[in-house]
Amino acid sequence: MTATTSLQKAEKLEIEKYKVPKDIRSLSKTHMPYTGSPQKHPLDPDRIILLPDPYNEKSPYLEFSKNDVTHVEKLANIVNMEGATVSMVRIWVKKGSIAIQCTPFKVTAM
Repeated sequence: MTATTSLQKAEKLEIEKYKVPKDIRSLSKTHMPYTGSPQKHPLDPDRIILLPDPYNEKSPYLEFSKNDVTHVEKLANIVNMEGATVSMVRIWVKKGSIAIQCTPFKVTAM
């Protein structure tokens, strides 16, 4: 019997340009910044997935509602040793919003 996985590869999320906030200090009073590579949610088009460290398989990922994201800043792309590039962004999420942080772990016998 062979084991199969039901994991799906997440698609890249195209970022729409937002207006730059007039005062970043006032934004930081009501929002929290998160940095990573944005991905489309495989099941819910109203949510986004943010991979803080996209080249690390063991890195946690974050999931936000698009309605809670007020501002997006495009950052420099990162490149791995094979030359593949990944887009990076900083998103500003309203304080008090409900988000999900998923941390992968290896199941082992005790």
